[in-house]
Amino acid sequence: MRYIMTIIWSVVISLAIAFVLTSMGGEPFVATDALLLAALLTVAIIILGDGILREKK
Repeated sequence: MRYIMTIIWSVVISLAIAFVLTSMGGEPFVATDALLLAALLTVAIIILGDGILREKK
């Protein structure tokens, strides 16, 4: 379940970031770029959460 929520939140956050930044730059909004950002963000979060930042018991 946490992977599904990670994917959903990274898509929502990356779409919002891409929309705001393209609006500020006066460029057209391209959703595929935002989804690519979401994929990279998801992979980074999963690697950090399950690998690097995991507490040892």
